[in-house]
Amino acid sequence: MYDWCASNSTATLATKRIDILTLGCSKNLVDSERLMAKLEAVGYRCYHDADKPTGRIVVINTCGFIGDAKEESINTILHFAARKTARMVDALYVMGCLSQRYLHDLEQEIPEVDKWFGKFDYLNLVQELTKNSDEIKENTVVDVPRHLTTPSHTAYLKISEGCNRFCSYCAIPLITGRHTSRTKEDILDEVRWLQSQGVKEVNVIAQDLSSYGLDLYGRHALPELVDEMAQIDGIKWIRLHYAYPTDFPEELLEVMAKHDNVCNYLDLALQHCTTHMLSMMRRHITQPEQDALIARIRTRIPSIHIRTTLMVGHPGETEEDFEQLCQWTQKMRFERMGAFAYSEEDGTYAAQNYKDDIPEQVKQERLSRLMAIQQQISAEMQNAKVGQTLRVLIDREEEDYWIGRTEYDSPEVDCEVLIRKEDTNQLKIGDFIDVLIERAEDFDLYGKQVNLGGI
Repeated sequence: MYDWCASNSTATLATKRIDILTLGCSKNLVDSERLMAKLEAVGYRCYHDADKPTGRIVVINTCGFIGDAKEESINTILHFAARKTARMVDALYVMGCLSQRYLHDLEQEIPEVDKWFGKFDYLNLVQELTKNSDEIKENTVVDVPRHLTTPSHTAYLKISEGCNRFCSYCAIPLITGRHTSRTKEDILDEVRWLQSQGVKEVNVIAQDLSSYGLDLYGRHALPELVDEMAQIDGIKWIRLHYAYPTDFPEELLEVMAKHDNVCNYLDLALQHCTTHMLSMMRRHITQPEQDALIARIRTRIPSIHIRTTLMVGHPGETEEDFEQLCQWTQKMRFERMGAFAYSEEDGTYAAQNYKDDIPEQVKQERLSRLMAIQQQISAEMQNAKVGQTLRVLIDREEEDYWIGRTEYDSPEVDCEVLIRKEDTNQLKIGDFIDVLIERAEDFDLYGKQVNLGGI
């Protein structure tokens, strides 16, 4: 179990502020939360994603997944490098995926950064900050927990790192290395700690949930992990993100059906539909196999909401491939879907073996058309919820509304439910209530509370 304390020798450091900015995915966010807890244990005050960072020390946790993400990371670093040159910042540190991948180039190109840390050595930043401090003699930090930056009722839970799939377009294995699972015991201890902090919703994340346990136990251990997680008192919702369709552990569906607190929600990245493109992408699955898996999932969990991600413009995608993708999207009617255009990433199989010969304009046209199809599907599905009574978790309060989500909606990326304050009874953030849906928009549902209070 998690337990920690810090010595009194850190007291004079308590006025030191560190601003931490997290770019990219929720897996990066978990790393930032772990770092913050370590820093606070030795007396620093950490502020995460502040609207106006004012600390003399800045840490940027970068993303290096695709071109847009890398550009955002570089621009953020350059912004704070300029602040340091202007003596508005004393120290600037960079960690995460971008620095993991391009460490030596970045050191040469942006010398204003005091030190660069990769994705897996970032906790050394604590030693870097305290190595010359006479104020820290011995600090007795043991299993320091995370500093949760999410609302107190919800948290992310990272169960593994890395990926063994080596899809043609993806740089993640080059950044994070091979798939490495955390032990089941360690994960369950963290869930118990999260519950003790008031967390009711656990969003399980990994680059490849489907492979969890193969490296440690020689078997797909995700079903048994989720089964045990669901039995921890106080955990009301468990949501699963980033499963891979190839070798998907279908025993998980039995666990989802067994436990009411395992959300009928699955983030299953599919990328494309035609066997031709799935082969070009090195997805190790055919269209009939992929379609059959989706059918089995929907049959076993009829109310499931599948979130997926699709790609357009990958080398080799013909007009026929794209037309089939559009028709398939209309047929499959995914409840949640995102899409992006292919961008060539250094060192990937596609970059080394394919020519990126689809014009950017064509990629963007295909992307716009595909998302227009999904927008219509989403609107129809949203309207179908009008008249239903749904369980809603309250996330925040605004002037006239309480804002929440259903079990079918992941934080920040999916739809929200707005409940008029005049139609509620003594609510607070973190409550679960029943809401009668009265109106739907593209991304929001509106309704009124139909029970007497939250739980």
